[in-house]
Amino acid sequence: MGALISAPLIALGTAVAVPSAGAAGIAGAPHHSAVRTGLSAGNPFCKRLAHRRVLASAAAYSFCFGPQIHVHASGGTPAVKTRSGLANNVDAASLSEDVSPAGVRADGQSETSVAASGPYVVEAWNDSTSFLSACPAQMSKEEGTGFAFSSNGGKTFADLGGLPNSNCKNYIYEGDPSVSAYVAGGKTFFYISSLYDSTTGIGRSFIAMDACEVTGAGGSAALSCGQPVMVGASTQCQRFKISKTKFSEFCSFTDKDYMSIDPANGRLYVSYSDFLLRSTNGGDVEVMSVCDLGTRSGGTGPAGGTPAAPVCEHGTKLVLIAKNFLQASPYFTVAAPDPNGCELEGSYPAADIATGNVYVGYEYNWGTNLGFAPCEGSGTPIQDVLAMSPFTCLPLAAVSPCAGPAARASVPVVSLDGTFVPGYNRFPTNDFPRLAVSDKFGTVSMVWNDTRFHAFGDILLQSFGLNSLQPVQSKPVLLDRPHNGGLDMFPAVRSANLDGLLDVSWYSRTSVTTADTSVLAAIGINPRSTATPANIQVTNVLSNWDNDSSLIVPNFGDYTDNAVSVTGTWPYVGSTLYVAWSDGRLGIPQPFEAHLPAG
Repeated sequence: MGALISAPLIALGTAVAVPSAGAAGIAGAPHHSAVRTGLSAGNPFCKRLAHRRVLASAAAYSFCFGPQIHVHASGGTPAVKTRSGLANNVDAASLSEDVSPAGVRADGQSETSVAASGPYVVEAWNDSTSFLSACPAQMSKEEGTGFAFSSNGGKTFADLGGLPNSNCKNYIYEGDPSVSAYVAGGKTFFYISSLYDSTTGIGRSFIAMDACEVTGAGGSAALSCGQPVMVGASTQCQRFKISKTKFSEFCSFTDKDYMSIDPANGRLYVSYSDFLLRSTNGGDVEVMSVCDLGTRSGGTGPAGGTPAAPVCEHGTKLVLIAKNFLQASPYFTVAAPDPNGCELEGSYPAADIATGNVYVGYEYNWGTNLGFAPCEGSGTPIQDVLAMSPFTCLPLAAVSPCAGPAARASVPVVSLDGTFVPGYNRFPTNDFPRLAVSDKFGTVSMVWNDTRFHAFGDILLQSFGLNSLQPVQSKPVLLDRPHNGGLDMFPAVRSANLDGLLDVSWYSRTSVTTADTSVLAAIGINPRSTATPANIQVTNVLSNWDNDSSLIVPNFGDYTDNAVSVTGTWPYVGSTLYVAWSDGRLGIPQPFEAHLPAG
């Protein structure tokens, strides 16, 4: 059945054993240094994406279609407009790194994620330099996930290029990064996950991560990253013959990964979507994997993992179940394909360190809410769904013993998806939820953007009781101050601070008649509150999204991020909040960072 059937787990510092599927003779447009796009290779997921039967992430669009040009809604140079905000807005990337080995400048970084511990900060992003760089490029510029390291609390960053990947001839990081930090045995580790797909557009689809360790100290501290570790994999493949003796596969496509760490138990969880080749409706499934990070002392854990070399469980091997059709079981199914064909996307995990339970939120009926078959006519409203899975269902084994979550809750969403956002070069947007657990207040909270009050969106919060998932408030809480018909979207929240309070940040505009965009935040929110909190300005310069050059769709991503710094002792959080977003003040979207006291 070939090596793609059972790609092994990869330890830190070893080569990635995921061979090329072999796409000889398939013509197509250039992608990642003249590599074929998924669409030109005939990938069935890419065909569905091209015909808008499904919608997916920026990284999925990169895999399927290659670079996309942002056509300006209006000409001219970006208008740099200063305003009151945090003074410490920092560009984590370097414009000098955004140049291919041949000397071509690449425009655009988006989809930012951030994590921190003490003075150490890592930010990652989708990097358009990968479109123009051949493998192997210096600084791994061919990789679609770029990242940077700070040893002084985010005051300055060293742009480290792309994630290390010695197998870039065959598989490449496509982007959509998630970053998490972990402290064990007196050492600091960072994990950066992204989509990881074949350069030929065929073969199995993966979610992978690099495990990185901080070495040295003070001004000489550096970040040392290993090779890709597989943390998720497509669960279906259709074999086809490419010669008399050779076979390859088109496989289900894994998308939209995000991570959460349970430091009390030394576990890392990643949730993501798997767009199936075959199901009752050809839909997608939301799944989750688990990684063993070792014991709290930094030694080897029950599954053999260590913080520097995690061991990840992501389901069974592919087996032949019908003629030329292979199938595997995921580690844990958060949500099965919808019987009406409605798309599920944007899953986001949050671990409860007190109990080990894991919560996952996702949007139900995203994309298909625009009237696309087969979901159209089902009459099912758009919802953001919250699912709880107990720790007993999440052992370090190939497959969970549980059929699914133990409890679910949902909130109706009046979606922003049908709204064209000026200067944003993708339609639609999304209403993906973000989660945070507060053990002090006994809640898990979900935030999302919603248009029930204003046509261009507000940021809403709904908290639920832990385990029971009963709503704490009678209705969602409005987090943004009245904006006179402006726009608010893409909220971020990760964890509660030391006092159990939440810090939420998001993109904001004061008016829909302009593309000038800022980042706002509500700091120190009691998750049980029913009152609209005060907002602060994170950005000190506006971004004019109309006048920014980018090769990436969407040009400013479809999520932002923030994270409270982490520690190595209970309750494992520090006192600083880090905010990450894609910022256009330079005329090219760049990954910015700001920090302030949490809560």
